[in-house]
Amino acid sequence: MRNDVLESLSEELRFRWRGVEADGTHRSGHVIATDVAAARAKLRRDGLFIVELTALGPAPRAHASPADITRFTRQLASLLRAGLPLAPSLELLANAPASTKKSVGMSRIVGALARNIVTGSSFSQALRSRSDQFGPLYWQLVAVGEASGALANVLERIADDRERAAAQRAKVRAALTYPAAILALAIVITAALLIWVVPTFRQIFDGFGAALPAPTQAVLALSAALTKWSLPIGVFGIAAGVSVAKLLLISDTARLWCARMTLRAPITGPLLTMLCAARWSRALGTLLSAGTPLADAFVSLDDATGNAYFDRATSGIAARIKNGERLAAAMQATRCFPAEVVQPVAVAEEAGTLDKMLMDVASLCDRQVAEKTGALASLCEPMVIAVLGLLVGGLVIAMYLPIIQLGNVV
Repeated sequence: MRNDVLESLSEELRFRWRGVEADGTHRSGHVIATDVAAARAKLRRDGLFIVELTALGPAPRAHASPADITRFTRQLASLLRAGLPLAPSLELLANAPASTKKSVGMSRIVGALARNIVTGSSFSQALRSRSDQFGPLYWQLVAVGEASGALANVLERIADDRERAAAQRAKVRAALTYPAAILALAIVITAALLIWVVPTFRQIFDGFGAALPAPTQAVLALSAALTKWSLPIGVFGIAAGVSVAKLLLISDTARLWCARMTLRAPITGPLLTMLCAARWSRALGTLLSAGTPLADAFVSLDDATGNAYFDRATSGIAARIKNGERLAAAMQATRCFPAEVVQPVAVAEEAGTLDKMLMDVASLCDRQVAEKTGALASLCEPMVIAVLGLLVGGLVIAMYLPIIQLGNVV
C-alpha cells in the first residue's frame, strides 16, 4: 500500500507549451511536470514567458542510465557531507541543468524522490518505489545508513562500488569485444572474397583445361554454395538471432542455460566466474559490515552478479542457510564459486570475521580478474593474427596454386 501511495505521488504529466524569450523570440516544445504550476515554474526558470500551456496526459516513466545513478549517488553524498539536509539536496540535484537529454530522466527520478521525502517518506522507501532503477542492495544499504545516521558514508561506499564495477565491466567487455570484432571482420572479408572475387578466378581456371588442385576445388565449391545460398543463409541468421533474443527475454530456462554456458566457456568462463564471485562477495560483505544479519542479506542479492545462473545459486544458498547449513558449505554445493573463494569463507566463519574476509575475497577476485583480462588481451593478439592468416592466406594460396602449377609446366 505504501509503495502505491509513493507511486501516485511521483506521477507526472506531459505538457505542450508555446512561449516567448526575453529577446522576443517565439519558442515551443514539451515539458514534464507534476502539475500546471510546476510546469510554469520550470519554464520560468529557463527565462520563458508562457503564452499557452496544454496538458497532454500522463508522461512516460522516467529512466536513467547506471552511470547517471552513480553520478547522482556521488553528488548526493557530497551534499550531505557538506551539511545540507536530504530533501533540499534532492531538490537541488533535481533542478540542476541536465547535461544531456538522457540526464533528464535522472532529474525526473530525483524530483520524484524529493517529493516523496517531503510527504514524509523515508529515503529508502522512496528508492524502493523505483526498484527498477535502484535495486534491493541499493535501498537496503540506504536503510542501514538512515538507521545509523551515516547516510553520506553509505552513499559514498555505494558510489565507489558502482564505479569500480563499471570500470571492471568496461575492461572485461573491451577484452572480449576486440577479438570478437576482429574475427567477425575476418569472416565478412572472407565471405566477400568468396562471393565476388573467387568467381572471377573460376572463369580463368575453366580455360586451363586441366584438373585443379584439391584446395582450389574446395574453395570454388564453397564459393558456389555461398553465392547461391547467401541470401537464405542471411535471412535465416537474422531470424535465428531475433528468435534467440526473444526467447532469452521471455524464458527463464533459456536465460539460465545461456548464463550457465557463458560460465563454462573454455577461455572466458573462468574470467566471468571470477567476476561474478567478486561482485557477490563484495555485495554480501558490504551488507554484513553494515549490520545486516546473514539470513536477511540474501534478499538483496537477487541481481548482484548480473548472471542469471549465479543469481539462481544465491537463492539456493539462502535456503541452505535457513536450514542451518554453513555459508561455505552452501557456496560449495552450488558449484559456482572457485575453491579460492570458498576456503577463506570457511576460515572466516570459524573466526567470526566473515564481513572482512568477504571484502578481502572480493579484492582478491578483482586482482585475478585484472590479471586474467590482461592475459586474455595478450593472448588474443597472436590468435587473431593466426586466424586472419589462416582464412585470408589460405584463400589466396588456394586461388593462386593452379597458376603456380601452370607456370611450372610451361
